[in-house]
Amino acid sequence: MDALAGLLDGPRAREAFLLRCVLDPPWSLRIRDEAPLSIVSVVRGDAWVIFDDAAPVRLRPGDVAVMRGPDHYTVADDPGTVPQIVIHPGQRCTTPDGRELHDEMALGVRTWGTSVDGGSVLLTGTYQVNGEISERLLRALPTLLVVRSDEWDTPLVGLLGDEITRDDQGQSAVLDRLLDLLLIAVLRAWFSRPEAAAPAWYQAQSDPVVGRALRMLHSNPAYPWTVASLAARSGLSRAALARRFAELVGEPPMSYLTGWRLALAADLLREPDATVAAVARQVGYGSAFALSTAFKRVHGVSPQEHRRRSGVLVSAGQEVVADPAPPAEDQDAAERGAHGGGQRGRDRLRAAAASAADEVDQDHRAEDDDEARDEDVAGAHRDATQAPVLSQIT
Repeated sequence: MDALAGLLDGPRAREAFLLRCVLDPPWSLRIRDEAPLSIVSVVRGDAWVIFDDAAPVRLRPGDVAVMRGPDHYTVADDPGTVPQIVIHPGQRCTTPDGRELHDEMALGVRTWGTSVDGGSVLLTGTYQVNGEISERLLRALPTLLVVRSDEWDTPLVGLLGDEITRDDQGQSAVLDRLLDLLLIAVLRAWFSRPEAAAPAWYQAQSDPVVGRALRMLHSNPAYPWTVASLAARSGLSRAALARRFAELVGEPPMSYLTGWRLALAADLLREPDATVAAVARQVGYGSAFALSTAFKRVHGVSPQEHRRRSGVLVSAGQEVVADPAPPAEDQDAAERGAHGGGQRGRDRLRAAAASAADEVDQDHRAEDDDEARDEDVAGAHRDATQAPVLSQIT
């Protein structure tokens, strides 16, 4: 798996908001839904996307635009048209003075607008939930990006247009996957441009050595990776891989792996049936406790609080681990001290917790430090062997 595939490999679009908008000019929609990501494709007529602090951008039939939230913006037939409709969080639509419009403008299955044969037709898709893995890529995107119809060749827009108004069994799943595919195709086309300024870790995918290492980390984050094992499979020495990885990605291999694991965990924890223990195993942590403490250190909240904030409904009877316990042997020793030593014992319990949680990350930092030292030694050796030759030349 590469980084772009990983974009939607966590919680893919699930019952995303998809709509076919049919409008008669003049029309203008003020978008205040604060969704993390929206896609608009023009089928008929022209449209303009206007952010408050940027010049209007014109969309023609076949063009696809991606808007990165949470900033508000306007989509209209003309930059001068005053907004007549406001789209709020949850895709609730009203007039500017607050009158509800949902039922009034419904035109059929996933079709909405002012006229069934209006002069402007847009296909819209909105991701309404943030994902940590996608954030790693989406942070690199501009607020608005546009792929023009003559810049790529894809059947996905037409296929989405055909499917969006169907009401067959399982149709929402079909549309979610089509939206995912369209987003990946758009981003792939965008990042192929020199002006896109793709992030370092994305560009590193094209390197034959570092790209292979990244794909191995993404494909199997639960494996007990070390720089040595990555180097053996990449065909370089430990020091050479560590140096090349840091130069191209911007951080050492094990540091990158820790960030990837915790980002993946954040997405997996949004799954209704997931448990902290199961997620810990999937991302390479030895226990629910170790993942919980590492997660809280990086994200500032426990896994359970993260789930609550994400609106995850826990299934009846599901294991809930709000504050996972430390490994049994550490907990037993600490609790014995807690019962016999008051505050000192409680301090021991907290120390045991922190120690177990830091173990994985410390191992990773030690790996990266070892590679840095190896490279320093190799550099010193090169300098020492070259010095006599240089002295003879000079």
